[in-house]
Amino acid sequence: MHTLVTGGAGFIGSHLVEQLLQAGHRVTVVDNFATGRPDNLPRHENLTVRRADVADYEAIAGYFRGVDWVFHLAALADIVPSIVEPLKYHRANVDGTVAVLQASREADVRRFIYTASSSGYGIPDRYPTPETAEIRPEYPYALTKYLGEACALHWFKVYRLPVVSLRLFNVYGPRARTSGTYGAVFGVFLAQKLNGRPFTVVGDGNQTRDFVFVTDVARAFMAAAESEAAGQVFNVGSGRPQSINRIVELLGGEKIHIPRRPGEPDCTHADISRITATLGWRPEVSLEAGVKIMLENIDYWRQAPLWTPEKIAEATRDWFTHLDRKEP
Repeated sequence: MHTLVTGGAGFIGSHLVEQLLQAGHRVTVVDNFATGRPDNLPRHENLTVRRADVADYEAIAGYFRGVDWVFHLAALADIVPSIVEPLKYHRANVDGTVAVLQASREADVRRFIYTASSSGYGIPDRYPTPETAEIRPEYPYALTKYLGEACALHWFKVYRLPVVSLRLFNVYGPRARTSGTYGAVFGVFLAQKLNGRPFTVVGDGNQTRDFVFVTDVARAFMAAAESEAAGQVFNVGSGRPQSINRIVELLGGEKIHIPRRPGEPDCTHADISRITATLGWRPEVSLEAGVKIMLENIDYWRQAPLWTPEKIAEATRDWFTHLDRKEP
């Protein structure tokens, strides 16, 4: 297959690219390198890299000609910047998605896999959380990722573009983002460990997250592309939430506590019964094995920013300003 991966130089995208190449596919990566890193990508005769902004339809449309599968991972992440710059996030995550959908439709691609976010569930009423749960985005990032999914499913409904949307839970692994105070807890913790600093644990650390290893997530993308599913949404998680305190225990080190942040759930827990039954996918990498791999690759985070309690308080000030409010 000729495959195209937007955001392919990023954390999850680069692992997907590796699996596609290992499976013998030809891969085109479209990335503007706003957050992706060129050295995340291997040198390979079947890999072509194009620098472009996915929201610029005229710039990207030609890259889709002759493509069989499209994996759309390009997006801006992080809560606080989305609160500060909602227009920027809408352009990247919604307008960018529509441009990629339209380019895919006009190129008559055979499969389109959209990268959605479990953050769209907000603080759900039910755990484990199924795909039928109410969508309750708490901040612009979560909203834009859900709007992108809605657009993708609309392109299936109106244009019959064969779309599958994967709602990713808490993905971790080598090459996880080295910036940001949210959504990259391992990046924050590993930089702190390298610098001999205590881990900054939000709240009491008993909150749980559904951590899923990045190579398992890449396999889920492959399974979705290889299937006949269309117009469907699937959760991608481990189905086994783990506490932040457990992460600290596995990494080894001291910890200090920082204030809890508004709009964050006490738990994320994916109901993965649908993806297991429909696509035959299930996670393979345990948390213990995944953390061991992270520690073996810890040098990747040597140049990462060091987040101290003071820096985190400053970076998240807008978060508290906008979200820590009483209902009228």
